[in-house]
Amino acid sequence: MKRHLHYGTPAKIFHWLIVALLVVQFPIGWLMPDLHRNMQPGAPMTFHVSFGLTILLLIVLRLAWRLTHPVAPESSLPAWQRLSSELVHWMLYVMVLATTITGWLFASYRGWTVSYFYLFRLPMLASDNAAAGKAIDGLHQAAEWLLLGLIVFHIGAALAHIFIYRDRIMQRMLPG
Repeated sequence: MKRHLHYGTPAKIFHWLIVALLVVQFPIGWLMPDLHRNMQPGAPMTFHVSFGLTILLLIVLRLAWRLTHPVAPESSLPAWQRLSSELVHWMLYVMVLATTITGWLFASYRGWTVSYFYLFRLPMLASDNAAAGKAIDGLHQAAEWLLLGLIVFHIGAALAHIFIYRDRIMQRMLPG
């Protein structure tokens, strides 16, 4: 399979759309009120789960696109930067998948009825189970923090390429 030198328009759209949704998703998740046993989720949880499922769909599509349209690592980078870049990108995929799936499982284990932006009811991945819900909630929260740490690292590396290395690596993913 031929590896391209630059990311194409679909890859850029997937990337920046996921970025925009994560910018909305994290504050919703952190600012919504706690839900206790036997409480049904309201609008904040509905939007949090809906954005999460949208992100899940987009990350699966982005991953499929990346696998079928690979981009060659920038040859001007030192080997350690090429390797760390690949590692961080794959970890981002894994953590977005883990965060969204554990969130959906958490809602399922809590026995909540959740809709997708109030349009249709979502299928639950598991049945009501308080112990499993508590365990998966811990995993979901750990996944959130790890994902946030990876995002901060990724942004830091991008900024280093812009302001320190000045090597135009970021041009590969910027719109245009």
